[in-house]
Order: sequence, then C-alpha cells, then structure tokens
Amino acid sequence: MKLPNNERGSPRLRIAEIAPDFRLEDVWVLPARGSAEDFGVLLEVMASLDPAHGESAATRLLFALRYRLGGWFGWDDARRELSIPGDTETTLRGRLPVDLRGTATNLDRSSYGFRPLYRTDVEWAAELSNRTVHAVMHLAWVEQGEGRYQGQMAVYVKPRGRFGAAYMALIRPFRHRVVYPALMRQIERAWNARLAQQTE
Repeated sequence: MKLPNNERGSPRLRIAEIAPDFRLEDVWVLPARGSAEDFGVLLEVMASLDPAHGESAATRLLFALRYRLGGWFGWDDARRELSIPGDTETTLRGRLPVDLRGTATNLDRSSYGFRPLYRTDVEWAAELSNRTVHAVMHLAWVEQGEGRYQGQMAVYVKPRGRFGAAYMALIRPFRHRVVYPALMRQIERAWNARLAQQTE
C-alpha cells in the first residue's frame, strides 16, 4: 500500500540527517510484518528479488525499455561520477556520521546501480546516481506497537535539472500502477515463503 508522504514512519529515522535536501518521492508499506529481530530477514528477502525478471510481463517490459534507453543515451555510465544536484559531493557517504560508516556491507544492490550507504537495527539505505537523478532507496522496520514491526520502503530523489524532473514525472504513473504493485506481490510471496521455512 502506498502511504501519503506526510505519514512517513518515525521522525527518528537517520535518513533525515543524511539526506535532508532530498525530496521524498514515494513511501510504500511492505507486506512484511514481524518482531524486532526480523529486519535482517526483510533485507534478505529484498536482496533476493529481481523485479526486472519477475512474473509481471509489464514490469519486465518497462525495465527492458529503461535499460535500452539508458544504454543508448549513456544515462547509466558508471565510469562518470556525477555530483549530487546542487552539491559538490558525488556520494552521500561523506555525510554519514561515524557510527554509520561501514555498516551496510551485508546487502548488495549494485547490479541495479544502488550502492549501500548504511544499516542500523531498523534502517537500511542505498544510493543511485545516473544522468537523470541522484536517489536513495530506504528500508525501515517501523514499530507498530506490542513488539510488532512492519516494513516500509521509501525513495528520496534529487532530479538532475529540468530533464531529470521531466523524467521523474513521466515514469511516475508507471511506477505507481505497474512496477510497485508487482514488486509488492513479489515481496509478499517471498516473505511468506521465508516464514514458512522458519516454521518447518
């Protein structure tokens, strides 16, 4: 389920310290619930997913189109480090407090362009930089009361100029109507399968 951006989790989330100048683009409640100790399970589930090759034909088509366009126009050329829009930094790693540095080594999304930033007991974040946007994917394990937690996924962005802003506006309906709903179904199946393994 998509949340209104003003209902985003807890004000204690560390991402607020690190990316205060980024715009919160999306927040989704994940179909993953558990105890305080289950955040690691959520990270394992997320690392196992491959939306670009999932069951949704529409999602596969959109990813294939995006990768094709990115290849044609050089949007994803990793050899060129781009500065964060409005800043001289090329990565958010330099903004990390000492206690968060080197904490996100156990979940790699580099195959999708994301570079891990940090992990706590209830947060994980990774950044992506290309010719359209500098973005952060943020996972949180949000307390619901009585020792129960639920996952949330948020995306923070800084588009690159008018082109980046137009690109984000263009893909928004496809993200909301196709990509994210298919991803939520993938997460739910993987989460339920992991819970079934734990009870065997």
